[in-house]
Amino acid sequence: MRLLFVLLLALMLDLLLGEPPRAIHPVVWMGKIISFLKKFAPGSSKSSSTGEGRMRQLIYGSVVVLVTVCIFAAPVYFILLYMSQFSYIAYIIGGAMVLKSAFAFRQLRHTVLEIKGLLAKDNLKDARDRMPALVSRETRGLGKSALASAAVESVAENISDSFVAPLFYFLLLGVPGAVAYRVVNTCDAMIGYHGKYEYLGKFAAKLDDALNFIPARISGLLLVIAAYLSKENGRNAWRVMLLEHGKTESPNAGWPMGAMAGALRVRLRKAGSYSLGDASNPLTPSLIISGVKLTDVAALLWVLVCLIMEVAYFAFAI
Repeated sequence: MRLLFVLLLALMLDLLLGEPPRAIHPVVWMGKIISFLKKFAPGSSKSSSTGEGRMRQLIYGSVVVLVTVCIFAAPVYFILLYMSQFSYIAYIIGGAMVLKSAFAFRQLRHTVLEIKGLLAKDNLKDARDRMPALVSRETRGLGKSALASAAVESVAENISDSFVAPLFYFLLLGVPGAVAYRVVNTCDAMIGYHGKYEYLGKFAAKLDDALNFIPARISGLLLVIAAYLSKENGRNAWRVMLLEHGKTESPNAGWPMGAMAGALRVRLRKAGSYSLGDASNPLTPSLIISGVKLTDVAALLWVLVCLIMEVAYFAFAI
């Protein structure tokens, strides 16, 4: 039952307090360590464009991911193991605080609603300035509908990356599993991109794709069910998700984004990359609210699934 109480307390911490201060936030420290290790990556020499240079980048990038996972997940495992031997309460509190740092639903919701408010006031400049908190694309030239699309896409994709996936690995591997997932996801966000250091981040990107394979599809299904429960277009959510999930470069992002696009009957589009859904409804700031409501219901459904699985595990273990 300890893990059940850890999960409940972590969810309460996110709901009531949100993110811990940046100075002590584990994800911030993950980013600092990844940035530090990246400084020593091969790539500045001419040989980086050769097969040998690419291999060195690939090997070093793999080491960065594995070392960072060990730096964060291993201490969590041993500290919680030690706590479990002398204090039930300390284990629950410590485990909940660490687990909370591995997911961020309240902060995601707050940022998306903040951008919605800016768009409703036609404050495009401030909306563009806030968008990097959600997406990595260039936002300076985006208009109102494109900004609204990016916000809806982000809330759909991040219900998987920032909530469903961390709790999925918590169910499988406990708190260290959730932390390890967050490390890999952070590595992918920081170094898993094309360009000069593409091979440096290739291991992180592929591992992140593998880890998100199941959670992304769970997230899409949750959004379809949420669409039915919220009286949105559940049937269209299912159709678009199944038919168009493969349009995104990521093998996973298209599942929740496709479900969201179908449920709201909008076209979610990233210029030069993908277009999901149809344009039955215009992308307005009010539709961002509808997207947030869908993710609220999907998140609640996932919490119920997690709680049921923990209770079932406890019941069968007895």
